Amino acid sequence: MLYDLASLAKPLVTAPLALAFLDLDADRRWALGLAERETTLTVRQLLSHSSGLPPWRPYTGEPLAAHLHRAVPQHPLLRPATPGLATYSDLNYRLLAELLEAETRLPFRSLGAASGLSPAPWPAAPRWVPDGPDAEAWALATEIPLPPRSPFLPQDANARGGMRGHAGFAATASQLRQVLARWIGAGWPARMAQTAADGEGGTRWGLGLQVAFAGPGRFGQLLSQMPAGAGLHVLQDPTDRLPAPAPALSEDPGPPSVWWFHLGYTGPALFYRPADDCCIALLLHRCGPHGELLDAEALRARRWETLAGFVGQFAG
Repeated sequence: MLYDLASLAKPLVTAPLALAFLDLDADRRWALGLAERETTLTVRQLLSHSSGLPPWRPYTGEPLAAHLHRAVPQHPLLRPATPGLATYSDLNYRLLAELLEAETRLPFRSLGAASGLSPAPWPAAPRWVPDGPDAEAWALATEIPLPPRSPFLPQDANARGGMRGHAGFAATASQLRQVLARWIGAGWPARMAQTAADGEGGTRWGLGLQVAFAGPGRFGQLLSQMPAGAGLHVLQDPTDRLPAPAPALSEDPGPPSVWWFHLGYTGPALFYRPADDCCIALLLHRCGPHGELLDAEALRARRWETLAGFVGQFAG
């Protein structure tokens, strides 16, 4: 089965390429067409989501500066960034892809294909996932029509035209395992797992991964039971059944765990422990038994159930 990896393209494709080819601290305002910006704009900021860019703008082929100058209505994806805190934004990785293309003189799709993942358009259609908030935000932010759905392009509405850096890659379970083994062996996640910026809601970002906290109901709490040297694992749950609710999520995130992670909108997730290169990837779908879009809590429950079942094998 082919899985749309969505935002897992960020740590698996874009961040390693940026760490390999780009100066982390050079000012990139002018190169990215954002000369009117008053503060510097660096690759380090883009990797850690601390650039101050808003969460999202539609990918229409227009320069990003044109979108940022345009007034938009209230919407969670269109809101301004939180001053002084890292704000998770697809725009950061869109700009990283532009810098990589300029630096290497190669199309981002070709650069990303070297990872071993399958770039869109895909030879086989991954599992269909209903439209989410990005389709709604698209209509609010631009008069350009939403691109028609294609089964061989990424699910995310803002990526259907091929949003570079943010999405556009898929994998089977065996394919992803091979990619992750090379990713770890090359030392990329270890370089990403270094604290770079504090973010909204108490999050803490590195250079492409974020810290998993250990408070009640947090993935870091669950993963704390994993013994040392557990290795690399890719877990699948291709079903559409609804899982039991996950444990209640405490408002207090608790202390940072030794794990780092990234989530994908369509359902996949990636967890990494620098001390021993232990890595666990989840491949599942943000889709319920009747084809409905799972909300964030239901998706957390699906991830929690899959991860808890696996961790339980080690914890006894």
